[in-house]
Amino acid sequence: MFNKKKKQRAKRTPSTLARKLITIESPKAIVSEQFRTIRTNISFSNPDKEIKSVIVTSSSPGEGKSTNSANIAAVYAQGGKRVLLVDADMRKPTVHHTFNLKNTKGLSNLLTHQITMSEAVHETEQENLFVMTSGPIPPNPAELLASKSMNQFILDVTAAYDFVIFDVPPVLSVTDAQILSNRCDGTVLVVNAGEADKAMVQKAKEALVASKANILGVILNNYVLERDHYYYQYYGQPE
Repeated sequence: MFNKKKKQRAKRTPSTLARKLITIESPKAIVSEQFRTIRTNISFSNPDKEIKSVIVTSSSPGEGKSTNSANIAAVYAQGGKRVLLVDADMRKPTVHHTFNLKNTKGLSNLLTHQITMSEAVHETEQENLFVMTSGPIPPNPAELLASKSMNQFILDVTAAYDFVIFDVPPVLSVTDAQILSNRCDGTVLVVNAGEADKAMVQKAKEALVASKANILGVILNNYVLERDHYYYQYYGQPE
């Protein structure tokens, strides 16, 4: 019993909650190249309209939405874009752990007019990449995301930054993703290879379509390429 509790406590430590920034730590890795491919696909997904704001979500918890959000933000910044990553998961936020930041001030404070934009935004070690943490967990996350303050916030940040990524809760857990998907230029759904339930993913897609989300595509997370795959052969060779 003691060991079980000890393991549960360990899961909540900042080091285990931090998402790996492979695109910053190992920019030449195969996975980093795949994130650059995702960047290209997002950029060219709508030739008639520039994509400036995107939400990244999943059908269920634990599929990798936060890891993907952070790394997509990083590769956009590496490409010369001025990028803001917003932790809009005001239920189980993780972005502050990933970037080793305090979460005393963030999105929830800003939407309730307690702080200014400059107080909520943090610089990172990656040039051009800025982060806004979730702030203290509020009692009414969905109401805040649906507020007029949120509408104005989206207008302000898309005017101030070249690209804005919102890390939001899973679609089927709460309504947050549906609320924001209707207000942003695009939605990316993360699916964990080999573990995601097909019916749940379908339900998530239907929920996003019902909210009139512009679904840009799906990221198949944790898919392992075989060594004889042409992509592995091309990018997997050491320099």
